[in-house]
Amino acid sequence: MNILIVYAHPEPRSLNGSLKDLAVRHLTAQGHRVQVSDLYAMDWKAVADGDDFQGHDSRERLFYARASKTAFSSDTQRADIAVEQEKLRWAQALVFQFPLWWFSMPAILKGWVERVFAYGFAYGVGVHEGERWGDRYGEGTLTGRRAMLSVTMGGRAPHYSERGVNGALDDLLFPIHHGVLFYPGMEVLPPFAVFHSDRLDAEQWPAIAAAFTARLDGLFTDAPIPFRRQNGGHYDGQQMLKAGLGQGAAGTRLHLLQPGEPEQHPLPDVAPMTASR
Repeated sequence: MNILIVYAHPEPRSLNGSLKDLAVRHLTAQGHRVQVSDLYAMDWKAVADGDDFQGHDSRERLFYARASKTAFSSDTQRADIAVEQEKLRWAQALVFQFPLWWFSMPAILKGWVERVFAYGFAYGVGVHEGERWGDRYGEGTLTGRRAMLSVTMGGRAPHYSERGVNGALDDLLFPIHHGVLFYPGMEVLPPFAVFHSDRLDAEQWPAIAAAFTARLDGLFTDAPIPFRRQNGGHYDGQQMLKAGLGQGAAGTRLHLLQPGEPEQHPLPDVAPMTASR
């Protein structure tokens, strides 16, 4: 299988660097084909601006999304963006390796998403009519791929629990899991998390390595997070979860299939919604 590792840490000798190297060795030994986007080594341009589009006149107002759509459809994106898009087309699974900095991904990785996930490539696709708001949240151009975050953090595990001071880890990662990966259609696996990472010693590495390789072995077989598909009939014409669904859940968990709920919820017999512009 084809696996892309997107790696974002400035120090090759870090725990993140060791996990990335372990993933490459283990996956390759298992017969997979692996590519690595080492964003710091690539000196990845993190800022999304007019320089991403060939021929953009700096004197003109920049509408980034509009320019992204034009550049993608006309093959006038910067070469570095196009190269990463080809890696995504090639990949059947993705592993994102990064430290949790200020409750999110490092800026260089966020910039990779903003620039590579172009309009027409990762969003803005599909028909918009009736209860459909395009092919997104479980559908889209990246459907058929799997993704897993491998995240290190300095806080202890209880800090990231339901009652922990930092908030539940699933809630903190929801914008990435649901909004970045599930949005363009990828199946998202539960994260591999290493807590208290700045206090680890060499004696703890074998257990971490064993746990990580076990997760890598399940990259194509482990059950993904059961997010609701946007076009599975669970949401109404305003993209609100329909009454009767999500009983007993709250917050981001409303967007997970609950026990006993069907993956496909029957659609009501309604006329297509139209909008004037």
